[in-house]
Amino acid sequence: MPVLLFLIDTSASMNQRTHLGTTYLDIAKGAVETFMKLRGRDPASRGDRYMLVNFEDVPLGIKAGWKESHATFMTELRNLQATGLTSIGQSLRTAFDLLNLNRLVTGIDNYGQGRNPFFLEPAIIIAITDGSKLTSNSGVQDELHLPLTTPLPGSELTKEPFRWDQRLFSLVLRIPGHASVEPEPLGGVPPDDSAITPMCEVTGGRSYSVFSQRMLNQCLESLVQKIQSGVVINFEKTGPDPPPLEDSPTEVVKSGPQPWYCCHKLIYVRPNPKTGVPIGHWPIPEAFWPDQNSPTLPPRSAHPHIRFSCLDAEPMVIDKVPFDKYELEPSPLTQYILERKSPHTCWQVFVCNSAKYSDLGQPFGYLKASTALNCVNLFVMPYNYPVLLPLLDDLIKVHKFKPTIKWRQSFENYLKTMPPYYIGSLRKALRIMGAPNLLADNMEYGLSYSVVSYLKKLSQQSKIEYDRLITSIGKKLPPEAGIKVRWRGGGGISLAQRRDFTQLLQSITGEAPALPMELNTKEFQGFHLALLNKSLKPQSFRNPYDIPRSHLLDQLSRMRRNLLNTTACSLRGQDPDQLHSVPIAQMGNYQDFLKAAPQPLRDADPEQPKRLHTFGNPFKLDKKGMMIDEADEFVTGPQNKNKRPGESNNMQGGGPKRRRCMSPLLRLGRAYTPPVTPPASPQPTGEIDMENNEEEPDLIINHLTQNHYSPEMASDSEAGHPSGPLDHQENHTAMDPQDHRHRDDEENGQPRDNEVQPGSEGGVESVSPEDQPSRYLSPATLKEQMYCESLEVNNQLRALITKEIRKPGRHYEKIFHFLKQIQGSLDTRLIFLQNIIKEAARFKKRVLIEQLENFLEEIHNRSNNMNHLDTL
Repeated sequence: MPVLLFLIDTSASMNQRTHLGTTYLDIAKGAVETFMKLRGRDPASRGDRYMLVNFEDVPLGIKAGWKESHATFMTELRNLQATGLTSIGQSLRTAFDLLNLNRLVTGIDNYGQGRNPFFLEPAIIIAITDGSKLTSNSGVQDELHLPLTTPLPGSELTKEPFRWDQRLFSLVLRIPGHASVEPEPLGGVPPDDSAITPMCEVTGGRSYSVFSQRMLNQCLESLVQKIQSGVVINFEKTGPDPPPLEDSPTEVVKSGPQPWYCCHKLIYVRPNPKTGVPIGHWPIPEAFWPDQNSPTLPPRSAHPHIRFSCLDAEPMVIDKVPFDKYELEPSPLTQYILERKSPHTCWQVFVCNSAKYSDLGQPFGYLKASTALNCVNLFVMPYNYPVLLPLLDDLIKVHKFKPTIKWRQSFENYLKTMPPYYIGSLRKALRIMGAPNLLADNMEYGLSYSVVSYLKKLSQQSKIEYDRLITSIGKKLPPEAGIKVRWRGGGGISLAQRRDFTQLLQSITGEAPALPMELNTKEFQGFHLALLNKSLKPQSFRNPYDIPRSHLLDQLSRMRRNLLNTTACSLRGQDPDQLHSVPIAQMGNYQDFLKAAPQPLRDADPEQPKRLHTFGNPFKLDKKGMMIDEADEFVTGPQNKNKRPGESNNMQGGGPKRRRCMSPLLRLGRAYTPPVTPPASPQPTGEIDMENNEEEPDLIINHLTQNHYSPEMASDSEAGHPSGPLDHQENHTAMDPQDHRHRDDEENGQPRDNEVQPGSEGGVESVSPEDQPSRYLSPATLKEQMYCESLEVNNQLRALITKEIRKPGRHYEKIFHFLKQIQGSLDTRLIFLQNIIKEAARFKKRVLIEQLENFLEEIHNRSNNMNHLDTL
């Protein structure tokens, strides 16, 4: 899981603008976001951890550490401001200490017991700066110096502040303020000559000198490719140069050291594809022989120095004996080895002072070109493997895991030349081979008791320091001492705004004070006036005897100056430009603005739907109170606006309230709905006793009978539900009742019974309660009421049928039972049935669709038969 730490320069020089119109700090913020987008394309980026550090002091400089979320990282990145000094040395030390904070707790470094390349926590520090002079409180520095003192426990165990799996890359912004006329140079991005460049090279990274936005994007793409799991190692040649190969052409040997003599490069530590974690067996030896009597450990260098001998040797690999293989980063050394084209020979590698009696030490592995000659690999073997591997080979093939006394003596002599910290790795290897009893269990690992206890103590201190730093990140410093602005409560006005004081002051000074009379003192509640002189304490004397005798004259002069020189320091309320100046990060925070806004007056018409604002996230708005279309109410159903006393509520209580359905198949506002013949008032479905198998009443429409007005039904409805004039008209009843009558006449070819002709008197006018009693309804009122009730029943049937369609299984009896209760004309029922077929198609109910289509065809046939009988 790589750690990506961004070190952003927040010195004041980052406020300089480029020819693009943006500041260096804005470009740095955009570069971080672009890098994250480029990195997000790689599937391996899921485990990345992002940290953010700027040039402030600890802990304020750590904006996002080990515990902060991605949202906190982005928020802190956007809120960065360039106001400080270019203290890059202190900030780099802070970044390294933040990365190394948990290493002693987890035991990654494994001090005194060899370096394990497979125990790593790869980290990349990306510093974005402008390359200006290094400034601090002590002055201007020419070279980059990191502080030697650090609160990190155990920092004395490593000479450098960084570790071998941490690399520093720097983007030095050199974008000019005026557009350059000369064309940009093509090719790679050159390194910068600023003070941070040597630090980058020491850690195994590099710096980039950025002169344009195109070069910046090119550098970011290069940095994304640099994110590799690996450790940095110093390779150095020892001994004579290799002899030239016989079949190779003679080369002109250059005098002096060659570039491949010394390389400072990365070796790739690939994770196991099954577990995602690197797996290894053998360490790289330490540069000292461990002494059990030593009370301390010598400090190690961050990057191990590995020497390679150019004498050709044969690579040794034995079955059942594990080894580690690491690929080298391309370098002059790998290029030279590949040019020799000898994949069957190898060069042995050593660590100086790793053996007990030898300066160079014994070989622990070798460098070898791959068989395809496309890369060079470092093979890490057991220490002094030319001696151990033949012994193990004899144990397997000759002695059949039954060692003789002579073999044991040779093995004991080998163990004396091996560093003690190899015992654990060797014991695991022998267990894999099938010979776990060759090593005694009581063999020492080489560390003294004092060193072990010291390492445990450092681990505990690191855990405490880790917790302390984690809790301190994100805390704000207490405000500096100053004079607090207090508001005079109780409705009293300030002394400067009193008319008598203004007149008195005008008589003394000759001019009126320039104080705003409309100043709102509540807006300055909680403010502090900063003091330029830190040693000067705010004086709030209420008793003149509290003033020291030596300060009387000074206090008197200050009081006189405050009283007479009021016009010299005029107090402004709020600048109109600053009043509307809001930071970008707070522009979308509309909810806090609404909370601070004064409470609006209530609406004059409380029944009018409350129109909500559409600012901000539309998914956070309450859809219940928003105004909706009339066409959408056909889906949602009526909102109980036509509720009459005594009307049954079983239909609505039978299931949960249906939400607005966003399916385009159910939104009838898209299609033309033909006119509906108003039926009689139906009996709600919930009141039909299905258990007793009672016969359905005739008013429920089936496919063979038409709906006509019945006096008996009218009297029943009038007796059960006395209704007045049109007080409760539905919003979706947008068609005039007269239009319904005209449509019905056109369909049937003749006017219906109990209907008034369009030309007759009173056919359109509504009857008032004074002219006619409420129990006698006019035909227009009755027809409109019947139409509304039929529409309401159809809406409820639609909701029930849709609910049944969404249920699993093939029990469709209820659906056809509900379909038989559809009210309205033939066209209305056909369109209703077609919409139900579309809804079934959404849920891929093929069997139901076939049955519905047969049902639809049956309706067509029966209607044709009825029309044929009518013509006869």
